[in-house]
Amino acid sequence: MNSRAYKIISIMIGFLLLANAAADAHAFLDHALPKVGSEVSPAPTEVKIWFTQAVEPAFSSIQVFSANGNEVDKKNTHVDKSDAHLLIVSLETVPPGTYKVEWKVVSVDTHRTHGDFKFVVKT
Repeated sequence: MNSRAYKIISIMIGFLLLANAAADAHAFLDHALPKVGSEVSPAPTEVKIWFTQAVEPAFSSIQVFSANGNEVDKKNTHVDKSDAHLLIVSLETVPPGTYKVEWKVVSVDTHRTHGDFKFVVKT
């Protein structure tokens, strides 16, 4: 192999390493309560989501919607005082049905991520 081929391979490896490091820098959903895709009873009074990195409270939110699209959270998303990886929102009293949780977070290193999941409240 000539020196140009080595340089190209070295550059490609460098890009791969940087891409992997950037992917590790985002806050992704680690686990949640209610659990993703779960069926729960009684109805929860809040949704808690733990992330893989600490999140910035001013730029992070959780919204919860009923099957007909009505927002059922109390719009009080906050980071837990003792765990910067935990984002919480309170819920109104919710009847049985399917609920969609949408989250948007900015990690402490300024990377944005978002996602959603559903849970079901049983009678």
